[in-house]
Amino acid sequence: MNWPLIQNLIYSLNPIDYLVLSVNLLLILFARPILLRFSSGSVSDNTLNVRINLLRGLNVVIVLVYAYQYLYLPTQGETKSVTILTILAIFYLTYSSNFLIQYLIDKNYGKQRKIGDKIIYIPTYQSRLLSILVTIFLTIVAIISVIQQLGFDSLLEAGGVIGFIGVFLGLTQASWAPDIISGLIILNSDMLEEGDILETDDNILGRVHKTKMFHTEILNMTNNHRIMIRNEHLRNKTIHNLTRFSSGSGLRECLSFNIGYDADSDKVKEMLQNAFKEAIEKEVPLQSNPEPEIKVLDTGDYAVKWGALYHIKQVENIVSIRRDLREIILKYSKDYDISLSTPILINHSSQDNKEAFIKDTLSSRPKERSA
Repeated sequence: MNWPLIQNLIYSLNPIDYLVLSVNLLLILFARPILLRFSSGSVSDNTLNVRINLLRGLNVVIVLVYAYQYLYLPTQGETKSVTILTILAIFYLTYSSNFLIQYLIDKNYGKQRKIGDKIIYIPTYQSRLLSILVTIFLTIVAIISVIQQLGFDSLLEAGGVIGFIGVFLGLTQASWAPDIISGLIILNSDMLEEGDILETDDNILGRVHKTKMFHTEILNMTNNHRIMIRNEHLRNKTIHNLTRFSSGSGLRECLSFNIGYDADSDKVKEMLQNAFKEAIEKEVPLQSNPEPEIKVLDTGDYAVKWGALYHIKQVENIVSIRRDLREIILKYSKDYDISLSTPILINHSSQDNKEAFIKDTLSSRPKERSA
């Protein structure tokens, strides 16, 4: 080991150099707890690891540039390493400042929400708009600073570089602008937040994980995987927010079954009612008040469409509730010898069954009182 070289390095450093190196070494060691402290919202482990590695990598590069400057280059007359060090410091300060300001914006202008045992700050229209403006401002300042460090001192040269970036953004705005605007509209509508459970018109059932600048991440509750939907495409969908039910009884669900006209209506009602009683006894999270209702939803050429209407409040268990109910109803259908499969198109010989069913249903309705 070259001790004279190391001694020369120690003596050549001034107090500011010692401070910079100490701060970088501490940031390398404590990058994880610092980022965990200032992480707002539900951040995945992969995203957190990327941020930690990025910050640690910048700190390591800064330390190496310092070592390169003082070990292998003369302290006077050489400015390339200083320029590199300054540019790295600009990137580091820009990223760190943006990260810290985003945290403060989410904490002060976001909405606090408890998901499970974790309290997170979800973005709102105000916080997202402020975040975009801050990011744009810091990016412009960083670009101008880097341009000056690279020797573009004249206004024409600096303006030319910024103008090129502006032209590039203008040509590509069709790819990113609609998603940013749609994301702001979604947040401003206050109808969709992180943690909400939604169902779309194309049968996507999932929990909103993160509404980002360009897309929204959804955790698919049926197949247990993540879905990424562009904000513009999400706005064009019909979305059912299952978390925000309008009744104190909970979310009203309906399971429907196509049962043939030959099945006795009283028997069908008894079968479904007993199935729901067993479901409540087995502690399937249904609301016992109001009690589940058994109704005829439609009468078609093929079969009678029966509906079982019930209420739930634990919407996060909606998938398991539907599966448990179907399994119990299937078991009772075999006990009652009632087929749940859609019958074939009725023929003339079964017309009597259809007429008898309609007559039986009408006769079971309460008669209107005379004036």
